[in-house]
Amino acid sequence: MIRIALVEDDETYRGEYLEYLRRYELESGQHFHITTFTDGDEITASYRGEFDMILMDIAMRFMDGMTAAEQIRLVDDEVVIIFITNMPQYVMKGYAVDALDYVLKPVNYFAFSQRIDRALSRMSNRRRRYISVPVKGGIKKLDIAHILYVEVRDHDLLYHTATESILSRGTLAEAEERIGSPQFFRCSKCYLVNLEYVDGVQGGDILLAGDCIAVSRAKKKDLLDALNNYINEVSK
Repeated sequence: MIRIALVEDDETYRGEYLEYLRRYELESGQHFHITTFTDGDEITASYRGEFDMILMDIAMRFMDGMTAAEQIRLVDDEVVIIFITNMPQYVMKGYAVDALDYVLKPVNYFAFSQRIDRALSRMSNRRRRYISVPVKGGIKKLDIAHILYVEVRDHDLLYHTATESILSRGTLAEAEERIGSPQFFRCSKCYLVNLEYVDGVQGGDILLAGDCIAVSRAKKKDLLDALNNYINEVSK
């Protein structure tokens, strides 16, 4: 499922692009989840890094698309941004926010589909998955491949990466659901570990990135099975 934000204040254009996206789905076999916004201030108001692609008009009433893209880039440097505009003089400014492309209005389906092709190509080359975790004062976008393990500490969560530990709210069950990957194994009521970084299992502990993480007795056999399955899968 590809998550797309469509930011366009003109109702006619907005409807046209929705039709183009549905047509592209039928022709390509892709599946889109589309969220529409009518102004740049709407998408930036509670942006959480939840989109794979943003199709954005530039000239809008309250916040123009370029300003919105600048704010989005403060928290999300991976989302693919495509400007759809009747203002070619702003095209060069798009490079400052790492816009993938632009297309001038009025837009025909062929030009539109070409831009979607390019966007999907860039996304497939990245092959990353991100989650948004709540932190004090906002949210933090994390590449799940960079998470070593998640720890419960004093009724909060710590997302450990190689470079930092991010304090967050929530439960371990919520973190497991948010990550949603078989690459992660819940080895006790306090730890969710990324099998990619497990160096070994010794006694009742997991050896992971220099740390020893306790495994509950009831989970040890399941852990060994999950680790063997993961090793076999990545070795194929």
